[in-house]
Amino acid sequence: MILISVLLILLAVFGAPLFAVIATTAMVGFLRDDVDLMQMALEVQSIASLPFLAAIPLFTFAGYLLSESNAPKRLVRLTGAMLGWMPGGLAIVSLGACAFFTAFTGASGVTIIALGAILYPALKHDGYPDKFNLGLVTSAGSLGLLFAPSLPLILYGVIAEVPIDDLFLAGILPGLLMLVMLSGYSIWVNRHNRRPLSSFSFKELGGALRESIWELPLPIVVLGGIYSGFFAVSEAAAVTALYVVIVEIVILREIKLSALPGIMRSSMVLVGGILLILAVSLASTNYMIGAGIPQMLLEFVSSMVTSQTTFLILLLLFLLALGAILDIFSAIVLIVPLILPIAAGYDVHPVHLGIVFLAAMQLGYLTPPVGLNLFIASYRFEKPIMEVYSATFPFLVILMFSVILITFFPEMSLWLLPD
Repeated sequence: MILISVLLILLAVFGAPLFAVIATTAMVGFLRDDVDLMQMALEVQSIASLPFLAAIPLFTFAGYLLSESNAPKRLVRLTGAMLGWMPGGLAIVSLGACAFFTAFTGASGVTIIALGAILYPALKHDGYPDKFNLGLVTSAGSLGLLFAPSLPLILYGVIAEVPIDDLFLAGILPGLLMLVMLSGYSIWVNRHNRRPLSSFSFKELGGALRESIWELPLPIVVLGGIYSGFFAVSEAAAVTALYVVIVEIVILREIKLSALPGIMRSSMVLVGGILLILAVSLASTNYMIGAGIPQMLLEFVSSMVTSQTTFLILLLLFLLALGAILDIFSAIVLIVPLILPIAAGYDVHPVHLGIVFLAAMQLGYLTPPVGLNLFIASYRFEKPIMEVYSATFPFLVILMFSVILITFFPEMSLWLLPD
Protein backbone atom coordinates (compact mmCIF):
# COMPACT_ATOMS: atom_id res chain seq x y z
CA MET A 1 0.00 0.00 0.00
CA ILE A 2 2.88 2.37 0.81
CA LEU A 3 4.49 1.55 -2.55
CA ILE A 4 1.22 2.31 -4.36
CA SER A 5 0.85 5.61 -2.48
CA VAL A 6 4.39 6.66 -3.43
CA LEU A 7 3.71 5.69 -7.04
CA LEU A 8 0.52 7.77 -7.14
CA ILE A 9 2.32 10.78 -5.68
CA LEU A 10 5.03 10.46 -8.32
CA LEU A 11 2.41 10.23 -11.05
CA ALA A 12 0.79 13.43 -9.78
CA VAL A 13 4.16 15.22 -9.61
CA PHE A 14 4.96 14.23 -13.19
CA GLY A 15 1.69 15.55 -14.55
CA ALA A 16 -0.88 12.75 -14.36
CA PRO A 17 -4.44 14.16 -14.36
CA LEU A 18 -5.53 14.88 -10.82
CA PHE A 19 -8.92 13.16 -11.21
CA ALA A 20 -7.14 9.96 -12.32
CA VAL A 21 -4.85 10.01 -9.26
CA ILE A 22 -7.80 10.60 -6.90
CA ALA A 23 -9.92 7.90 -8.55
CA THR A 24 -7.07 5.40 -8.44
CA THR A 25 -6.52 6.13 -4.75
CA ALA A 26 -10.17 5.41 -4.01
CA MET A 27 -10.22 2.21 -6.09
CA VAL A 28 -7.06 0.89 -4.44
CA GLY A 29 -8.63 1.58 -1.03
CA PHE A 30 -11.87 -0.18 -1.94
CA LEU A 31 -9.98 -3.19 -3.34
CA ARG A 32 -7.82 -3.45 -0.22
CA ASP A 33 -10.97 -3.55 1.93
CA ASP A 34 -12.64 -6.09 -0.42
CA VAL A 35 -15.37 -3.64 -1.43
CA ASP A 36 -17.05 -4.17 -4.80
CA LEU A 37 -15.79 -1.51 -7.25
CA MET A 38 -19.41 -0.90 -8.24
CA GLN A 39 -19.43 1.16 -5.03
CA MET A 40 -16.99 3.52 -6.76
CA ALA A 41 -19.44 4.06 -9.61
CA LEU A 42 -22.28 4.68 -7.18
CA GLU A 43 -20.20 7.23 -5.28
CA VAL A 44 -19.33 9.08 -8.50
CA GLN A 45 -22.96 9.04 -9.61
CA SER A 46 -24.00 10.58 -6.28
CA ILE A 47 -22.69 13.95 -7.45
CA ALA A 48 -25.98 14.38 -9.32
CA SER A 49 -27.87 14.58 -6.03
CA LEU A 50 -25.70 17.33 -4.52
CA PRO A 51 -27.59 20.51 -3.58
CA PHE A 52 -26.63 23.71 -5.39
CA LEU A 53 -24.82 21.70 -8.09
CA ALA A 54 -26.58 23.61 -10.90
CA ALA A 55 -25.31 26.93 -9.51
CA ILE A 56 -21.71 26.11 -10.49
CA PRO A 57 -22.11 25.98 -14.31
CA LEU A 58 -24.77 28.72 -14.39
CA PHE A 59 -22.78 31.34 -12.48
CA THR A 60 -19.61 30.44 -14.40
CA PHE A 61 -21.37 30.77 -17.75
CA ALA A 62 -22.80 34.17 -16.74
CA GLY A 63 -19.32 35.38 -15.76
CA TYR A 64 -17.72 34.23 -19.01
CA LEU A 65 -20.52 35.88 -21.01
CA LEU A 66 -19.93 39.17 -19.20
CA SER A 67 -16.19 38.97 -19.87
CA GLU A 68 -16.82 38.57 -23.63
CA SER A 69 -19.07 41.63 -23.81
CA ASN A 70 -18.23 45.30 -23.27
CA ALA A 71 -19.24 44.99 -19.61
CA PRO A 72 -15.58 45.25 -18.45
CA LYS A 73 -15.22 48.63 -20.19
CA ARG A 74 -18.49 49.87 -18.72
CA LEU A 75 -17.47 48.72 -15.25
CA VAL A 76 -14.10 50.49 -15.53
CA ARG A 77 -15.82 53.68 -16.74
CA LEU A 78 -18.31 53.60 -13.86
CA THR A 79 -15.74 52.99 -11.13
CA GLY A 80 -13.47 55.56 -12.76
CA ALA A 81 -16.24 58.17 -12.69
CA MET A 82 -16.80 57.43 -9.00
CA LEU A 83 -13.19 57.14 -7.78
CA GLY A 84 -10.91 58.21 -10.64
CA TRP A 85 -10.65 61.81 -9.40
CA MET A 86 -8.67 60.67 -6.32
CA PRO A 87 -4.87 60.48 -6.29
CA GLY A 88 -4.33 56.76 -6.73
CA GLY A 89 -7.94 56.52 -7.83
CA LEU A 90 -7.29 54.45 -10.95
CA ALA A 91 -5.49 51.84 -8.84
CA ILE A 92 -8.57 51.55 -6.60
CA VAL A 93 -10.74 51.39 -9.73
CA SER A 94 -8.61 48.49 -10.97
CA LEU A 95 -8.91 46.60 -7.69
CA GLY A 96 -12.69 47.04 -7.50
CA ALA A 97 -13.29 46.11 -11.13
CA CYS A 98 -11.14 42.97 -10.90
CA ALA A 99 -12.82 41.87 -7.67
CA PHE A 100 -16.26 42.18 -9.30
CA PHE A 101 -15.26 40.13 -12.33
CA THR A 102 -13.45 37.41 -10.41
CA ALA A 103 -16.50 36.97 -8.18
CA PHE A 104 -18.64 36.21 -11.22
CA THR A 105 -16.21 34.19 -13.33
CA GLY A 106 -14.65 32.25 -10.44
CA ALA A 107 -11.38 32.30 -12.37
CA SER A 108 -8.79 34.98 -11.78
CA GLY A 109 -7.02 34.23 -15.06
CA VAL A 110 -10.12 35.28 -16.98
CA THR A 111 -10.11 38.58 -15.09
CA ILE A 112 -6.47 39.30 -16.00
CA ILE A 113 -7.14 38.55 -19.66
CA ALA A 114 -10.47 40.44 -19.85
CA LEU A 115 -9.51 43.54 -17.84
CA GLY A 116 -5.74 43.57 -18.25
CA ALA A 117 -5.94 44.97 -21.78
CA ILE A 118 -7.93 47.91 -20.40
CA LEU A 119 -6.34 48.58 -17.02
CA TYR A 120 -2.63 48.01 -17.66
CA PRO A 121 -2.31 50.62 -20.46
CA ALA A 122 -4.60 53.02 -18.56
CA LEU A 123 -2.42 52.84 -15.45
CA LYS A 124 0.71 53.41 -17.52
CA HIS A 125 -0.89 56.38 -19.33
CA ASP A 126 -1.82 57.94 -15.99
CA GLY A 127 1.79 57.92 -14.82
CA TYR A 128 1.86 54.91 -12.50
CA PRO A 129 5.20 53.03 -12.35
CA ASP A 130 5.31 50.04 -14.67
CA LYS A 131 6.38 47.63 -11.92
CA PHE A 132 3.48 48.76 -9.75
CA ASN A 133 1.03 48.35 -12.66
CA LEU A 134 2.18 44.82 -13.35
CA GLY A 135 1.95 43.82 -9.68
CA LEU A 136 -1.44 45.45 -9.20
CA VAL A 137 -3.19 43.89 -12.19
CA THR A 138 -1.68 40.46 -11.47
CA SER A 139 -2.62 40.57 -7.77
CA ALA A 140 -6.08 42.05 -8.32
CA GLY A 141 -6.98 39.08 -10.49
CA SER A 142 -7.33 36.88 -7.40
CA LEU A 143 -9.53 39.34 -5.50
CA GLY A 144 -13.22 38.55 -5.50
CA LEU A 145 -12.97 34.88 -4.55
CA LEU A 146 -14.57 35.72 -1.18
CA PHE A 147 -17.46 37.64 -2.74
CA ALA A 148 -20.73 36.09 -3.94
CA PRO A 149 -21.28 34.27 -6.24
CA SER A 150 -17.70 33.04 -6.26
CA LEU A 151 -17.31 29.47 -7.53
CA PRO A 152 -14.83 28.44 -4.78
CA LEU A 153 -17.33 29.60 -2.12
CA ILE A 154 -20.04 27.43 -3.67
CA LEU A 155 -17.71 24.45 -4.02
CA TYR A 156 -16.59 24.70 -0.40
CA GLY A 157 -20.23 24.84 0.70
CA VAL A 158 -20.99 21.68 -1.27
CA ILE A 159 -17.99 19.76 0.08
CA ALA A 160 -18.30 20.93 3.69
CA GLU A 161 -22.12 20.78 3.69
CA VAL A 162 -22.25 24.39 4.91
CA PRO A 163 -25.10 26.74 3.83
CA ILE A 164 -23.84 28.63 0.80
CA ASP A 165 -25.81 31.75 1.66
CA ASP A 166 -23.95 31.83 5.00
CA LEU A 167 -20.64 31.67 3.14
CA PHE A 168 -21.75 34.51 0.86
CA LEU A 169 -22.37 36.68 3.94
CA ALA A 170 -19.21 35.55 5.72
CA GLY A 171 -16.95 36.52 2.81
CA ILE A 172 -18.08 40.17 2.64
CA LEU A 173 -16.00 41.71 5.46
CA PRO A 174 -12.81 39.63 4.87
CA GLY A 175 -13.03 40.40 1.15
CA LEU A 176 -13.46 44.11 1.87
CA LEU A 177 -10.48 43.97 4.24
CA MET A 178 -8.26 42.70 1.42
CA LEU A 179 -9.57 45.39 -0.93
CA VAL A 180 -9.09 48.18 1.62
CA MET A 181 -5.54 47.09 2.52
CA LEU A 182 -4.44 46.90 -1.10
CA SER A 183 -6.17 50.23 -1.83
CA GLY A 184 -4.36 51.86 1.09
CA TYR A 185 -1.03 50.52 -0.15
CA SER A 186 -1.78 51.76 -3.68
CA ILE A 187 -2.58 55.26 -2.44
CA TRP A 188 0.54 55.35 -0.26
CA VAL A 189 2.88 54.15 -3.04
CA ASN A 190 1.48 56.77 -5.43
CA ARG A 191 1.18 59.58 -2.87
CA HIS A 192 3.56 61.77 -4.90
CA ASN A 193 1.59 61.20 -8.08
CA ARG A 194 -1.03 63.85 -7.47
CA ARG A 195 -2.39 64.02 -10.98
CA PRO A 196 -5.83 62.37 -10.89
CA LEU A 197 -7.23 60.38 -13.76
CA SER A 198 -9.89 63.04 -14.27
CA SER A 199 -11.74 65.71 -12.35
CA PHE A 200 -14.98 64.60 -10.76
CA SER A 201 -17.97 65.22 -13.00
CA PHE A 202 -21.61 64.54 -12.22
CA LYS A 203 -22.22 64.48 -15.96
CA GLU A 204 -19.65 61.70 -16.47
CA LEU A 205 -21.00 59.79 -13.46
CA GLY A 206 -24.52 60.04 -14.83
CA GLY A 207 -23.38 58.86 -18.26
CA ALA A 208 -21.48 55.91 -16.75
CA LEU A 209 -24.52 54.96 -14.65
CA ARG A 210 -26.79 55.05 -17.70
CA GLU A 211 -24.31 52.99 -19.71
CA SER A 212 -24.04 50.38 -16.91
CA ILE A 213 -27.74 50.34 -16.11
CA TRP A 214 -28.15 46.73 -17.24
CA GLU A 215 -25.20 45.31 -15.21
CA LEU A 216 -25.97 47.19 -11.97
CA PRO A 217 -28.92 44.94 -10.96
CA LEU A 218 -26.73 41.79 -10.97
CA PRO A 219 -25.60 41.97 -7.30
CA ILE A 220 -29.20 42.74 -6.32
CA VAL A 221 -30.44 39.70 -8.25
CA VAL A 222 -27.89 37.41 -6.60
CA LEU A 223 -27.74 38.69 -3.02
CA GLY A 224 -31.13 40.35 -2.72
CA GLY A 225 -32.92 37.36 -4.22
CA ILE A 226 -31.17 34.86 -1.94
CA TYR A 227 -31.41 36.74 1.35
CA SER A 228 -34.97 37.90 0.79
CA GLY A 229 -35.90 34.24 0.48
CA PHE A 230 -37.25 34.80 -3.02
CA PHE A 231 -34.58 32.60 -4.67
CA ALA A 232 -32.60 29.58 -3.65
CA VAL A 233 -28.93 29.73 -4.68
CA SER A 234 -29.47 27.55 -7.76
CA GLU A 235 -32.52 29.59 -8.76
CA ALA A 236 -30.53 32.82 -8.38
CA ALA A 237 -27.85 31.31 -10.63
CA ALA A 238 -30.44 30.40 -13.29
CA VAL A 239 -32.00 33.87 -13.20
CA THR A 240 -28.55 35.50 -13.38
CA ALA A 241 -27.52 33.43 -16.41
CA LEU A 242 -30.82 34.09 -18.21
CA TYR A 243 -30.63 37.82 -17.39
CA VAL A 244 -27.07 38.12 -18.75
CA VAL A 245 -28.01 36.24 -21.93
CA ILE A 246 -31.00 38.52 -22.58
CA VAL A 247 -29.04 41.72 -21.85
CA GLU A 248 -25.85 40.96 -23.78
CA ILE A 249 -27.38 39.14 -26.76
CA VAL A 250 -30.91 40.53 -27.17
CA ILE A 251 -30.89 44.04 -25.69
CA LEU A 252 -27.32 45.32 -26.10
CA ARG A 253 -26.43 42.91 -28.93
CA GLU A 254 -22.75 42.93 -28.04
CA ILE A 255 -22.44 39.17 -28.47
CA LYS A 256 -23.68 37.42 -31.57
CA LEU A 257 -25.93 34.42 -31.12
CA SER A 258 -23.46 32.41 -33.21
CA ALA A 259 -20.74 33.10 -30.61
CA LEU A 260 -22.81 31.62 -27.78
CA PRO A 261 -21.76 27.96 -28.30
CA GLY A 262 -18.07 28.92 -28.16
CA ILE A 263 -18.54 30.85 -24.90
CA MET A 264 -20.51 27.96 -23.45
CA ARG A 265 -17.72 25.59 -24.38
CA SER A 266 -15.01 27.76 -22.80
CA SER A 267 -16.90 28.14 -19.54
CA MET A 268 -17.90 24.48 -19.35
CA VAL A 269 -14.31 23.32 -19.86
CA LEU A 270 -13.55 24.90 -16.47
CA VAL A 271 -16.76 23.55 -14.93
CA GLY A 272 -16.27 20.10 -16.42
CA GLY A 273 -12.81 19.77 -14.92
CA ILE A 274 -14.09 20.84 -11.51
CA LEU A 275 -17.08 18.48 -11.59
CA LEU A 276 -14.91 15.56 -12.69
CA ILE A 277 -12.52 16.12 -9.79
CA LEU A 278 -15.48 16.64 -7.45
CA ALA A 279 -17.12 13.38 -8.54
CA VAL A 280 -14.12 11.15 -7.96
CA SER A 281 -13.20 13.01 -4.76
CA LEU A 282 -16.59 12.08 -3.29
CA ALA A 283 -15.65 8.43 -3.63
CA SER A 284 -12.21 9.07 -2.17
CA THR A 285 -13.68 11.09 0.73
CA ASN A 286 -16.24 8.42 1.59
CA TYR A 287 -13.52 5.78 1.53
CA MET A 288 -11.35 7.85 3.90
CA ILE A 289 -14.30 8.40 6.26
CA GLY A 290 -15.11 4.70 6.22
CA ALA A 291 -11.45 3.87 6.91
CA GLY A 292 -11.39 6.31 9.84
CA ILE A 293 -8.58 8.44 8.39
CA PRO A 294 -10.00 11.81 9.63
CA GLN A 295 -10.28 10.38 13.15
CA MET A 296 -6.69 9.13 13.03
CA LEU A 297 -5.53 12.55 11.86
CA LEU A 298 -7.49 14.22 14.66
CA GLU A 299 -5.87 11.96 17.27
CA PHE A 300 -2.43 12.62 15.80
CA VAL A 301 -2.88 16.40 15.74
CA SER A 302 -4.48 16.44 19.20
CA SER A 303 -1.46 14.68 20.65
CA MET A 304 0.78 17.56 19.56
CA VAL A 305 -1.51 20.63 19.51
CA THR A 306 -3.28 21.69 22.68
CA SER A 307 -4.92 25.03 21.81
CA GLN A 308 -7.05 26.55 19.09
CA THR A 309 -4.47 29.30 18.50
CA THR A 310 -1.68 26.81 17.88
CA PHE A 311 -3.94 24.83 15.57
CA LEU A 312 -4.80 27.96 13.55
CA ILE A 313 -1.12 28.87 13.23
CA LEU A 314 -0.25 25.39 11.93
CA LEU A 315 -3.31 25.38 9.67
CA LEU A 316 -2.33 28.71 8.15
CA LEU A 317 1.24 27.57 7.50
CA PHE A 318 -0.07 24.36 5.95
CA LEU A 319 -2.51 26.22 3.67
CA LEU A 320 0.11 28.72 2.53
CA ALA A 321 2.41 25.84 1.57
CA LEU A 322 -0.49 23.97 -0.03
CA GLY A 323 -1.48 27.00 -2.13
CA ALA A 324 2.02 27.07 -3.61
CA ILE A 325 1.70 23.58 -5.09
CA LEU A 326 -2.04 22.93 -5.62
CA ASP A 327 -4.81 24.93 -7.28
CA ILE A 328 -7.73 26.12 -5.16
CA PHE A 329 -10.38 23.80 -6.64
CA SER A 330 -8.31 20.65 -6.16
CA ALA A 331 -7.39 21.72 -2.64
CA ILE A 332 -11.05 22.18 -1.69
CA VAL A 333 -12.12 18.70 -2.73
CA LEU A 334 -8.99 16.95 -1.41
CA ILE A 335 -8.18 18.73 1.84
CA VAL A 336 -11.44 20.14 3.24
CA PRO A 337 -12.94 16.72 4.15
CA LEU A 338 -9.78 15.96 6.14
CA ILE A 339 -9.42 19.21 8.08
CA LEU A 340 -13.13 19.77 8.86
CA PRO A 341 -13.33 17.22 11.73
CA ILE A 342 -9.94 18.33 13.05
CA ALA A 343 -11.03 21.99 13.07
CA ALA A 344 -14.29 21.02 14.77
CA GLY A 345 -12.24 19.39 17.52
CA TYR A 346 -10.73 22.81 18.24
CA ASP A 347 -14.10 24.63 18.08
CA VAL A 348 -13.34 26.36 14.78
CA HIS A 349 -16.61 27.33 13.11
CA PRO A 350 -16.96 25.60 9.71
CA VAL A 351 -17.95 28.87 8.01
CA HIS A 352 -14.92 30.66 9.46
CA LEU A 353 -12.76 27.71 8.43
CA GLY A 354 -14.05 28.08 4.88
CA ILE A 355 -13.18 31.78 4.69
CA VAL A 356 -9.71 31.16 6.15
CA PHE A 357 -9.18 28.27 3.74
CA LEU A 358 -10.18 30.28 0.65
CA ALA A 359 -8.37 33.44 1.73
CA ALA A 360 -5.13 31.50 2.28
CA MET A 361 -5.48 29.49 -0.92
CA GLN A 362 -6.15 32.73 -2.80
CA LEU A 363 -2.50 33.58 -2.17
CA GLY A 364 -1.58 30.49 -4.14
CA TYR A 365 -2.42 32.38 -7.34
CA LEU A 366 0.59 34.61 -6.58
CA THR A 367 2.94 32.05 -5.04
CA PRO A 368 5.55 30.07 -7.00
CA PRO A 369 5.79 27.42 -8.32
CA VAL A 370 2.11 26.98 -9.36
CA GLY A 371 1.16 30.70 -9.18
CA LEU A 372 -1.34 30.62 -12.05
CA ASN A 373 -1.76 34.42 -12.12
CA LEU A 374 1.99 34.87 -12.40
CA PHE A 375 2.21 32.79 -15.56
CA ILE A 376 -0.93 34.29 -17.11
CA ALA A 377 0.35 37.84 -16.47
CA SER A 378 3.77 36.93 -17.84
CA TYR A 379 2.17 35.67 -21.04
CA ARG A 380 -0.48 38.42 -21.28
CA PHE A 381 1.89 41.37 -20.76
CA GLU A 382 4.97 39.73 -22.32
CA LYS A 383 7.09 40.11 -19.20
CA PRO A 384 9.75 37.71 -17.82
CA ILE A 385 8.34 35.54 -15.05
CA MET A 386 10.98 36.76 -12.55
CA GLU A 387 9.90 40.35 -13.22
CA VAL A 388 6.31 39.36 -12.45
CA TYR A 389 7.47 37.64 -9.22
CA SER A 390 9.24 40.81 -8.12
CA ALA A 391 6.31 43.10 -9.02
CA THR A 392 3.72 41.07 -7.12
CA PHE A 393 5.78 40.45 -3.96
CA PRO A 394 4.66 43.61 -2.03
CA PHE A 395 1.02 42.83 -2.82
CA LEU A 396 1.53 39.22 -1.70
CA VAL A 397 2.93 40.40 1.66
CA ILE A 398 -0.07 42.70 2.24
CA LEU A 399 -2.54 39.97 1.32
CA MET A 400 -0.73 37.56 3.64
CA PHE A 401 -1.08 40.02 6.52
CA SER A 402 -4.80 40.36 5.77
CA VAL A 403 -5.15 36.56 5.85
CA ILE A 404 -3.52 36.50 9.30
CA LEU A 405 -6.08 39.05 10.52
CA ILE A 406 -8.94 37.05 9.00
CA THR A 407 -7.66 33.87 10.65
CA PHE A 408 -7.36 35.18 14.20
CA PHE A 409 -10.40 37.45 14.21
CA PRO A 410 -13.28 35.04 13.45
CA GLU A 411 -15.81 37.78 14.23
CA MET A 412 -14.93 39.26 10.85
CA SER A 413 -16.33 36.16 9.14
CA LEU A 414 -19.18 35.43 11.53
CA TRP A 415 -20.51 38.89 12.40
CA LEU A 416 -23.03 39.11 9.54
CA LEU A 417 -24.36 35.58 9.98
CA PRO A 418 -27.89 35.20 11.35
CA ASP A 419 -28.02 34.02 14.96
